[in-house]
Amino acid sequence: MDKIHFPYRSDGHLRLLHVIAESGSWEKHGLDVEYDYYISADDAHKAVANGTVEFVGGNHLSTYAARTRGDKWVYLGQTVDRVNFALALKPDSPVSGVAQLKRKVVAHRGGGHPGLNVYLFFKQHGLDVDKEEINLTVIKKQADLFEAVRKGEVEAAIVTPPVDIFARRAGFKVIPLDSLPMVEFTTLSSGLPFVEKHPDIVERFLKGVIEGIAFFKNNKQESIGIIQERHTAQGDLDLEAATLLYEELDKRLPRKPYAGMQAIQNAYQIGVRQDKAAEKVNPMELWNFHYLRKIDDSGFIDKLYVK
Repeated sequence: MDKIHFPYRSDGHLRLLHVIAESGSWEKHGLDVEYDYYISADDAHKAVANGTVEFVGGNHLSTYAARTRGDKWVYLGQTVDRVNFALALKPDSPVSGVAQLKRKVVAHRGGGHPGLNVYLFFKQHGLDVDKEEINLTVIKKQADLFEAVRKGEVEAAIVTPPVDIFARRAGFKVIPLDSLPMVEFTTLSSGLPFVEKHPDIVERFLKGVIEGIAFFKNNKQESIGIIQERHTAQGDLDLEAATLLYEELDKRLPRKPYAGMQAIQNAYQIGVRQDKAAEKVNPMELWNFHYLRKIDDSGFIDKLYVK
């Protein structure tokens, strides 16, 4: 059994990772995967480079500019390639869509990548923060976010699951929005030296993830039970909340963990906004689907869904 480290970049990823782990798919392929701990973006770069971590479930933006400084980061697969947003508003708010937020103050919870997702979403919907067409403000704590909406300190909050669920329960008007193609959630990342030295572990790791995804999709009730029991990082979940979290992720989670081209392009675009050095890099330089394609071409993935 090979010991593998696979830390997450956001605890929201655990609703899938717990299911993959509980399914036994990694053990089936001879891997003991330590996944239930957080790693920062900077520490992820260092740990992958020095070999103390074999895989990381993230770093979606910093890698492009880092490549210009000799970083050997490589993306091997992508579990989700779009973000689902919703607006949370006061129950009597006249707002019915994004266009009505022009020149308004809108709150969101994230800095870093989540905040840049919000920036890009509004820009692509005609509200550019750089042109002062919308005022975006960060409020980290969920309770403070809801209070700001309730008091009218902000016109709306833009939220992602499970916060939209909690907002609806708290009596807010919740409006689902268009999805944003984006490299987000759990990315299957590693370093090129490790990948080239251990192609067998790479293949077994990917197969474990793929079989875990198939378990998630093929075993709804069992997966919901695992989420309710194990996914407490974002607060205790009742059955309804766990079910909604499952169903929301299931809709976005493809059977084959490839990243879509628009998702890659959008991630690269905000990577450039974060660090201009990324402009020197072709966004596809970091993506290597060779190992995933080999598994896919063998028919391994399709067989997991034959009934």
